[in-house]
This record gives sequence, structure tokens and C-alpha cells, in this order.
Amino acid sequence: MNNRKKISIKILALTRYSTLGASSRFRIYQYLPYLQEHGCEFTVQPLLSDKYINHLYNKTPLPLLEIIKKYFERVLLLLRKNKFDIIWLQQEAFPWIPAWFETALIKSNVPVIVDYDDAFFHRYDQHRSKLVRCFLKNKIDIVMSCAEVVIAGNQYLAERAIKNKSKKVIILPTVVDTEVYSPSYSPANELFTIGWIGSPHTAKYLKIVEDALYEVCKDGNSRVIIVGSKNIELNSIPMEIREWSNSSEVEEIQRFDVGIMPLLDSSWERGKCGFKLIQYMACAKPVVASPVGVNKLIVKNNVNGFLANNYDEWVKYLTILKNDFDLRKRMGIEGRKLVEEKYSLQVSAPKLFQLFSNVLQEKS
Repeated sequence: MNNRKKISIKILALTRYSTLGASSRFRIYQYLPYLQEHGCEFTVQPLLSDKYINHLYNKTPLPLLEIIKKYFERVLLLLRKNKFDIIWLQQEAFPWIPAWFETALIKSNVPVIVDYDDAFFHRYDQHRSKLVRCFLKNKIDIVMSCAEVVIAGNQYLAERAIKNKSKKVIILPTVVDTEVYSPSYSPANELFTIGWIGSPHTAKYLKIVEDALYEVCKDGNSRVIIVGSKNIELNSIPMEIREWSNSSEVEEIQRFDVGIMPLLDSSWERGKCGFKLIQYMACAKPVVASPVGVNKLIVKNNVNGFLANNYDEWVKYLTILKNDFDLRKRMGIEGRKLVEEKYSLQVSAPKLFQLFSNVLQEKS
């Protein structure tokens, strides 16, 4: 019998989105059941609702009054922050508001743990508006420096926090629950299926490989399935665009023969966490990706997929996978193994709980 006293931690989780937002769902919400089982008590407040996400992706009206109300509610909640042991903050508390206002509300004896899975600092310091750059370019840097711990999804983000003399920086990649994302070693599709999953905002990267996809598909034996992009035009390529839903995304990926992740090589993209690759590999699918940022760490060339630098390599590697089902299966097995070892909720959740426990101990 285990007589060890169960730890109790009261945590205020300030997320950017509800569970409909992928970054909040995978960086925050999916951890809650495990953490609650181990004694963490949560008050969760998403800042931007599903109406805002629908505005982003479906061009519905901006719910401005609701956003103002949510900002006000967050201010009131932070004024009562002393009843919590830890503040777990996703990215920033008040987007587009100067740092002095945010730090005035979050700085206290309550330690702040702030989480980043994208290069959000570049939204400000590389913004096209001089006014935004003038007033907000250092916003995320200041938030990082005020935090007790910065959780970074990759090394690029961690280096920014280290540069800003953050007290403690740890790298925790974006992961999947391997009990939900199950492997699929099904026989080959009738048509070789190249798959991509994402949002309307990231679908633009498919244009990078448009010509390569056309070349691979022009014989009539291949197709492209795009999940979550909304409308996108890829000239003369046989493709299906499918609606994304949380309940069907795993099943959709399981139907792919290969998953792709093309990216530009620029500062914003170097801050990405390669999450598409993790999703594909968790379902035992080989991948082809641009060698940008963390992609170069996740993809082991010729083991679990390929890194393609240009048009010729995209055509070459997709064609190799198209013609070799056994290779696809072997690479899928290797990818799944990597996810189980390094990119699973089952591995990351205990690390996150230990982090909270350590912060609470240091506070005490």
C-alpha cells in the first residue's frame, strides 16, 4: 500500500483558445486528465472562443464584444491570482496589449509557467506595421523574462528564452496520445494517397510542392487528400479536400500512404514544432518534409521518412514511397517507435507534473 501523501497544486491555466484550437488542445488541455489524477486542481480560462476560431477559418464576423468581455474577465481573474499556487500561461495573457499592462497583472509571488509552441515573438518584432514593432516588439521577451519557467516546444524557441535571461527553460515538444493515435498498417490504397492535415492558415505551404505533386500524380495512379485546408487550388492535381474534425482526424491520417509537411525556410517556420510529422508517424505513416527547423530532428532520413530540399527531391522521394509498400511499412514502424519514445503524452505528462511539483517546492 502506498502511504505517500498526495500532492495538491492549484493551477490557473490561461489558454489562448478552447479545445477547438489545436495549440491549446495539444499544449494544455490534453494534459489535464493526467495532472488532475495526480493532485492538480485547475481553473481554466480560454481567452478566445470558438466564435473567434470560426472567424479565422470561416470568415465569420469578428466577435469583438465577446473578445472585450473575455479580456475583462481575464483581468478580474488575475486580480484574484493569489488563491492559486501556479499560473500556467499559454503564450501571453493579453495579445496585442503592451507588456507593462500584462506584467503588472501577472507579476506576484505566484510563479508563472509560460508555454510556447510557435515563434509568437515574430508576430510583433517582424510585423509589417512600424507602430506594432515600436510598441510590441519586445512583448514576448518581457513575458519570458518574468516567468519562473519557460516551456518551449523546440530549440529555436528555447534559444529566444535563454537570450532573454529567463530563469529556467525546458524543451517539451508538442505530443500526441498514443492510445488515441493508433498505428495503421493497412494494405496499400487503390490510388497512392499523399496526405496533408492542417488549417487554412498553413495550407499555403502546399503551394511549395504543387509542381512536384502534379508530377507524381500525373500518371493517374496517385491522389492528394487535404484535411482542414478549406478551399485551396492546386492546378491539375487529383485531390480531395476534407473537413477537419477532432473526432475524425486520426481516421483521416490512417488513410494516408504518406504524410507531407512542406515549409518555407524562414524565421517563423523555424519556430514550428513539426506536429504534423508527429501525427503522421503516430499513425505509422512515412513522411516527406522540408528540412526546416525541428523537422530535421524528427525525420531520420531514409529511416522514418525523407527530407526533401527541392522539386527534384520531392518527386524522387514520393515516387520511391509510391512504388515500395514494404518500405512505407518499415518507415511507418520506425516513425511510430520514435513517437512512443519521445513524442507521446505518456512520456511528456509525467515530466510536466514533475515540473509543477518542483516549482511548488521551490515556492514553499
